[in-house]
Amino acid sequence: MNSLVLDLKEADQTQISLVGGKGSNLGELIKMNGIHVPEGFCVTTEGYRKAIESSQTFHALVNRLTSLKPENRGEIGSISSEIRQTIRRLEIPAEVVAAVAHYLSRYGEQSAYAVRSSATAEDLPHASFAGQQDTYLNIVGKEEILRHISKCWASLFTDRAVIYRMQNGFDHGQVHLSVIIQKMVFPYASGILFTADPVTANRKVLSIDAGFGLGEALVSGVVSADCYKVRDEIIVDKRIAAKKLAIYSQENGGTVTQPMDPDRQNNQVLTEEQILRLARIGRRIEAYFGCPQDIEWCLAEDTFHIVQSRPITTLFPIPESNDAGNHVYVSVAHQQMMTDPIKPLGLSFYLMTTPAPMRRAGGWLFVDVTQMLASPESRERLLNTIGQSEPLIKDALTTVIKRGDYIQPVSTEACEPHPDRSPKASPPANAQAEPELEPHMVADLIKNSEASIEELKRTILTKSSTELFDFIVEDIQQLRKGII
Repeated sequence: MNSLVLDLKEADQTQISLVGGKGSNLGELIKMNGIHVPEGFCVTTEGYRKAIESSQTFHALVNRLTSLKPENRGEIGSISSEIRQTIRRLEIPAEVVAAVAHYLSRYGEQSAYAVRSSATAEDLPHASFAGQQDTYLNIVGKEEILRHISKCWASLFTDRAVIYRMQNGFDHGQVHLSVIIQKMVFPYASGILFTADPVTANRKVLSIDAGFGLGEALVSGVVSADCYKVRDEIIVDKRIAAKKLAIYSQENGGTVTQPMDPDRQNNQVLTEEQILRLARIGRRIEAYFGCPQDIEWCLAEDTFHIVQSRPITTLFPIPESNDAGNHVYVSVAHQQMMTDPIKPLGLSFYLMTTPAPMRRAGGWLFVDVTQMLASPESRERLLNTIGQSEPLIKDALTTVIKRGDYIQPVSTEACEPHPDRSPKASPPANAQAEPELEPHMVADLIKNSEASIEELKRTILTKSSTELFDFIVEDIQQLRKGII
């Protein structure tokens, strides 16, 4: 195995440091039965490192860049431009040139290729870097491919890529670039498939954008796309856009933007059968990677080719549950006017002190109100309580209830809290009536509470290490008995 150049079939998610995020995901996809991925190879990050390692100019410029902040746009632009020019002038190592020539002889020296950037800090679950580095389509001939490899390396330092790294805490010197060279597909149509709706974050709805020709027209935003939404193998929504432009490959290499024939501008790009077939492909890929995916696809001769798949990083995480049913969560933090995420220690303490069905996600605490909404009686109490402080949340819950198909009704008994905590519970027959509070009793209760807190402070000072944590846990359990 040559560490400078790898066949895509040799790549997988254990090699992200060699082939970058895009390359590692394509290496996984190409191994899946029934998923069509254009064949090709990667110039690994080792090739990039070998090219820049002896360039003192490059390293000096990167060091200057490291001292800047995102708001220093002018200096970032100037230094980034110098770095790009420096990289494009670097000589590609002879071993890389020889390895590229070897793979081109295997896949076709005069074939057309897509030359695509794949950084080690992209297509990650928490940061996508989507569109930050460059892609070049329909490149023909060894010399042109080598020239575009240098251009891809240089695109690691576009202004937008540099600023994105700064904003997300990535070290410029620790991010490296692989270049993917794939056989070109000349599609009838192409687009993007999100296995979760990117607008509503609904994980059960797939969203497909589709346009004629190459996908660059959609990615670059020069053309509007058809949008299809699919839920449970049913097309639930279609929006057919007026597609006035399309990008196509040229015979001698490169691409060209052409106006669409007026008679085709409002045609639906994909048939219903193709939409559902693509949706099934998307669900397979999502299941393989284990999270919602942002997938780039193209359609040629009625075959869908997948050219990229990465995690959707913009979806707010959903709380984990023990079943696959529908759930409704209300943010505890916002109910308490806490508009910043709760720190881990605060989360732990809150969870230890509450009997409510709490869940955590994205640094926030949520209460699962699904069962309360399932019973007409507890539902009314919940809506009235929330409506007094958060009318917008009440409106949202009311909308969910009116859908009819989301909340499964259950008996009142199934969703009532423990009788001892229920506001509707009848007192035991032998229970004594609670005494009415007199004004002097309130002052006594406050005094007793303050004394208890002072005693607790003194006791805590005598504890250390794990003994302190054990004491806190035990004390909170006693506090909960008083609350419950």
